[in-house]
Amino acid sequence: MKSIILFIKGFIMGIANIIPGVSGGTLAIILGIYEDFIGALSHFFKNFKKNLIFILPVGIGMLASIATMSNVIDYSLNHFTVATVLFFVGLVVGGIPMLLGKVKGKSDNKKIGNYIAFLITFSIVIFMAVAKLIFSTDFAISLSNLSIIGIILLFLVGILAAGTMVIPGVSGSLVLMLIGYYEPVIKTIKNLVHFKNVPHNLLIIGVFGLGIVIGIVSIARLFEYLFKKHETITYFGVLGFIFASVIAIPISTFTSISVTFKVLELIIGIAMLLVGLLISYKLGEK
Repeated sequence: MKSIILFIKGFIMGIANIIPGVSGGTLAIILGIYEDFIGALSHFFKNFKKNLIFILPVGIGMLASIATMSNVIDYSLNHFTVATVLFFVGLVVGGIPMLLGKVKGKSDNKKIGNYIAFLITFSIVIFMAVAKLIFSTDFAISLSNLSIIGIILLFLVGILAAGTMVIPGVSGSLVLMLIGYYEPVIKTIKNLVHFKNVPHNLLIIGVFGLGIVIGIVSIARLFEYLFKKHETITYFGVLGFIFASVIAIPISTFTSISVTFKVLELIIGIAMLLVGLLISYKLGEK
């Protein structure tokens, strides 16, 4: 039963990493597995069996969602934008009580440094959300013919994307969009799922995936240290990421997709928000 729950949580994290503006790291915290996740990644071989039992269902869930949900999410965002966005906002909001419980009652929770950390991380996420409006992202990256330099850049982009996937509140997919790699990578995944140009697409995913692995392990170790040595201020920083995400997710999506708000869509959207809230609240307890 535990493995099934971990698979579901991994599946939700995977979906989050597909959508620009939504953070997989945020949902890992909301779902109550973030610290275990980064701990298992940082010391994978130290307690190999235990970490493998934890990482495997989460990893399979993430890969399964990315492979199967890319088209579904793309369709949902374009045809049911309000409902899809509010569902993910609900997932974030539903985990906030659990996070507030992490700092409630701490002896050092009233220090000014904690609130500065909150404001800094809050501002970073909001800036990320409006960055597309400030900077032009019209340039296109092609992965059809990769040179040695292109392969190295793809590897470095993988490291960057992984770091932003692990950092709560920062959307890896949004970062990829800002630097022009989001569409090519998603297209490659779609083509690979449909067995198109398999050798070339496997090379792209392999190089990108290697960068992701190295980036995730590096950032995971950093955040493990922060949670162990500076727990309260780190959680305040995370709360800044989380609260900003509630604002950033709609901004990031609605500036990318043209949306016409209708009463029925808003009603369905509110219902989906409540569904997302209930799911994350219940999963966060397990």
